Amino acid sequence: ISAEKVEVFPNCIEIQDISLTKEEKVSMREKYGIPVDKMVFVYGGNLGKPQGIPFVIECLRAEKENLDVFFLIVGDGTEYRKLEEFVMADKPTNMKLMKRLPKDDFDRMIAACDVGVICLDHCFAIPNFPSRFLSYMQAGLPVLACTDPNTDIGKVITEGKFGWWCESDNTDHFAHCVVQAMQSDLQSIGAVAFDYLQENFHVKDSYLRIIKSIE
Repeated sequence: ISAEKVEVFPNCIEIQDISLTKEEKVSMREKYGIPVDKMVFVYGGNLGKPQGIPFVIECLRAEKENLDVFFLIVGDGTEYRKLEEFVMADKPTNMKLMKRLPKDDFDRMIAACDVGVICLDHCFAIPNFPSRFLSYMQAGLPVLACTDPNTDIGKVITEGKFGWWCESDNTDHFAHCVVQAMQSDLQSIGAVAFDYLQENFHVKDSYLRIIKSIE
């Protein structure tokens, strides 16, 4: 296919300001029993085979003694039971597993956290770009992505300087990313994420790209 006939058309959204005040964040966390004095890493969305849940469990187990952070997982899917069994067996005190939230509360809960987490199974051989990624950016969160090496989402995050990336078969590297996040100015990095979203993934720009191609 001629290069002139090919266009890159990224995921896009109609961006809204869903940021919360400090008081609103505290209120949201208290409502669902999330610590207000911890750095909260949130994963929200499908919990199925593509998300590499066994690796997620390995990472959570490795971080059990890190009481300066808290991991919130909100979602459902074919692998939810594996996470539930891990919670019942290991009884980690620095995480919470929730099956569902009302839609409005889900979006507000994301905005009440500190770092958004993306997980993809390491066996993927084709690029994936989860839409949840844009939701984190819209909420002004830095992003920690654990993926296969074939997707370019890690490159987007690290080159855009709004988060961290590790391969989803390396728990040591995940732990290193957590430490990096703990040592960072998350508010500034989150602002970079929101600006990057506006510059690269706004539905308006995608519309103009289509019109330009047609013309």
